[in-house]
Amino acid sequence: MSKKLFLTGAHGMVGKNVLAHPDAQEWTILAPTSSELDLTDAHAVRAFFAAEKPDAVVHAAGKVGGIQANMADPVGFLDINLTIGRNVIMEAHNAGVSQLVNLASTCMYPAGAPNPLTEDMILTAPLEPTNEGYALAKIMATRMCQYISAQDSAAQYKTLIPCNLFGLHDKFDPKHSHLVPAIIHKMHIAKTTGAKTVEIWGDGTARREFMFAADLADAVHRSLGDTNTLPDLMNVGLGHDHTINAYYETVAEIVGWEGRFVHDLSKPVGMKQKLTDTRRQTAWGWSPQTSLKDGLSATYEHYLNEVSK
Repeated sequence: MSKKLFLTGAHGMVGKNVLAHPDAQEWTILAPTSSELDLTDAHAVRAFFAAEKPDAVVHAAGKVGGIQANMADPVGFLDINLTIGRNVIMEAHNAGVSQLVNLASTCMYPAGAPNPLTEDMILTAPLEPTNEGYALAKIMATRMCQYISAQDSAAQYKTLIPCNLFGLHDKFDPKHSHLVPAIIHKMHIAKTTGAKTVEIWGDGTARREFMFAADLADAVHRSLGDTNTLPDLMNVGLGHDHTINAYYETVAEIVGWEGRFVHDLSKPVGMKQKLTDTRRQTAWGWSPQTSLKDGLSATYEHYLNEVSK
């Protein structure tokens, strides 16, 4: 009989990619929807652990969004993510679950930290104001995992810090999406409407590291199978980045749009660069396998088949 894995956020982009990974068949995966299990309700989460008795947990749930969404609702991004993180991690510990993989975010790094970002930089300087609420919640969940592991030798509560992600099952609505899916949606609309220009926030020189979500899913499954050697805190990323202009140009090529870009210098762009240091990941023996162009092409195909119809 296979072991039970409780996957929170199973119906989000990361969760769906974890479920689609070939190694998912090694587990009996518990993947309740938010209507089936309200993760903000500590009593409901406690009852779920008591009834289902999972052997391991992957915590991928949360309220997520891009700059616009974070700026519009900092209270929600702090409160909901803080509550969910506390409930899942503490109730897992209270139920005696020994293995937990917590997914954090590079938003936890200080706004002015030098790149590449190393795991020991967390809490060394102020955070980026545009997503501070989300970042604080992720820091609290990460510290909770570290404290539990330090206090309980039987508990292996490890945290992965993925770089920015894109891929199949992403959110493409500009009100809720991150940079890459927003670009895909914007470029597709430009092509279908015959737009001659497309606007880019800022001058487009800010650099971002975006990894295909299926690669993160691979790292998650590797973590479940090799938790003993996994560092307690580890970046998961490419180790290289691209300018925002380059993302627009690559998507334009894939979509087949041949217009002109214009820059709105009055718009916020967040941090100038956010590149992860991947030395711990390399030492652990893992690296992502999907190229930017291949990942973008697969994501655009998914967008055409599942979103734009």
